[in-house]
Amino acid sequence: MHLKGMISLVFFSYFPLLFKTRNSATMNLLLLFISLTVSQAVIVVPLIKTTSPRNVPRDHGRLDALLQTQTSYLPGKYSPGLDQTEAVSTERLTNYMDNEYFGIIDIGTPPQQFRVVFDTGSADLWVPSVSCTSEACVNHQRFNPQLSSTYKSTNQRVSISYGTGSMDGALGYDTVTVSGLDDLKQGLILSEAESIFLSYSHFDGILGLGYPALSVSGVAPIFDNLWNERRIPLDLFSVYLSSGTDSVVIFGGIDSSLYTGSLQWVPVTVQKYWQITIDSITINGQVVACHDGCEAIVDTGTSVIAGHQEPISRIQGIIAAKPDQYGLFTVSCDSISSLPDIVVIINGIQYPLPAAAYINQVRL
Repeated sequence: MHLKGMISLVFFSYFPLLFKTRNSATMNLLLLFISLTVSQAVIVVPLIKTTSPRNVPRDHGRLDALLQTQTSYLPGKYSPGLDQTEAVSTERLTNYMDNEYFGIIDIGTPPQQFRVVFDTGSADLWVPSVSCTSEACVNHQRFNPQLSSTYKSTNQRVSISYGTGSMDGALGYDTVTVSGLDDLKQGLILSEAESIFLSYSHFDGILGLGYPALSVSGVAPIFDNLWNERRIPLDLFSVYLSSGTDSVVIFGGIDSSLYTGSLQWVPVTVQKYWQITIDSITINGQVVACHDGCEAIVDTGTSVIAGHQEPISRIQGIIAAKPDQYGLFTVSCDSISSLPDIVVIINGIQYPLPAAAYINQVRL
């Protein structure tokens, strides 16, 4: 069972509110708020859950070569410079083995359908283009701008790097539909080259939900456009991620049936990523990370808890995790029931993560 290299602690930047589910003490509901002003319609986007892309190349005997050439590098994502009706609209998300959650959107006229990750760690929307010949593009749905009567091209080129994978493409504008709600002039990037790691993803592209300041293309994210066009009633969105089939992203509202207790609000410290301050992180009552507080990023597009080497190594030592041949830290699945909670303290409130939540069980 893998700990995904860096076990899943959030040591970067973000403003989320983490909530307990109805059946668990774990933080499965993540609310991300941009402000408190009121407007017009709520969108609910169902999410689909899928498994880790790492399992796919392993099943095809290509994991060794892939991991030797395509390593995760989260600083590449978090420091890009380094390398009218009042209605509720819901988009259901698919969860890929608690690692990838994606939803369905339509682009163009007539619509072309794509599966995208709703990523709070980036702010651009991109999907593969028919002009892309990379293996990652060929393996996925590709957008054909010539088949859309509403597509407008530009001469702007855009390159984006993520923790695993990168893409390069051209900026354009078209109608984007999320759960039946149209954003008529949304900027989007059509990828013309993608790194090999994206070949194994179960999504076609990424829909960024970060602040506009994070946009590499310089265009407004789709959430901001929906708010500015008064298409949603509140300037906030919420994300509910579960291990079942009921994961959702909600634009313009909150579903109170998805949590118990009261909502806990946490200030955003830097309006770029969703950045918050963590008081400390403890195990068995002892502080193991963020001794004097630290900044953290809440990122729905990252499946790990990532941090600096020293605190992460300390946590891996406490749970007796050992590195494998790929540099990923593992423990026996039989030990999960005996491993301690990792407790993240935010704004004085403790959020315990049981081992079942911070350890990713993978078939070897």
